[in-house]
Amino acid sequence: MTIATIHQIFTHPIKGLTPHPSEKVFLKAGHGITGDRAFALIHTENGIQPPSTIPWKPKGNFAMQNDWPGLAALDCYYDNLTNTLTVKHKGVLLLQSRTDTQEERNLISAFFTGYLASLHPTDTARHPQKNPLYLVGNTNENTRYPDREPVHISLIGQATLDIISEAANSPVDARRFRPNFVIKGIPAWEEFNWIEKQFQLGEAKICITARIGRCANIDVNPQTGDRDLSLFSLLPKKFGHAQTGVLATVINSGSVAIGDTLTLA
Repeated sequence: MTIATIHQIFTHPIKGLTPHPSEKVFLKAGHGITGDRAFALIHTENGIQPPSTIPWKPKGNFAMQNDWPGLAALDCYYDNLTNTLTVKHKGVLLLQSRTDTQEERNLISAFFTGYLASLHPTDTARHPQKNPLYLVGNTNENTRYPDREPVHISLIGQATLDIISEAANSPVDARRFRPNFVIKGIPAWEEFNWIEKQFQLGEAKICITARIGRCANIDVNPQTGDRDLSLFSLLPKKFGHAQTGVLATVINSGSVAIGDTLTLA
């Protein structure tokens, strides 16, 4: 029985930067979406450049929009075919560098170090001292930097976004919640009832594992970098919690495309 359909798909090649809308992605068992959060920008406290590939670390080690909302004002696009990161601001090209040579990775690191130096961190920023940033990760499918160490994907219902938009008296962009999949055809908050259930998602099989607790990053406009909606305080006030969407692990590999169905396994 079809429960829902895939409405939008997003990947996040570099943790903390622009989400990419996608038409189709590949889910790898025990890994997640190929290329999702494969890179990150790590803070260093001793000035020593880390290896280009490091194991998973908690998100507080990396440059995040929750600490530096101005990151969202950059239009960042990563081309997996050419290993090239392009960064623009209001249509103006600021950076175009590859991630497959150390020389050009250093240019990316230097750019974001300089950019953060021009921003104001939030009051709760974990690295307000603006230490150097370094790009870590690769495209060999052996690095991923999601918020939690067990690799996962995330889903949220469009109806959930709609009811939050109603409460906020403003359209709420799905990208505020940085999901991988937006699904349609279920009531608001229905995804909370799926914990520990298995589903067929396109060609892949997944298991829903947990609700997602949110942070103040959802207040940040993904287009401008401004904190223009107080969603983090609105959620508990209106709905009694600060959770939206669910996490899932990938059990069997397969492709997932917009328009594919979500069915009970």
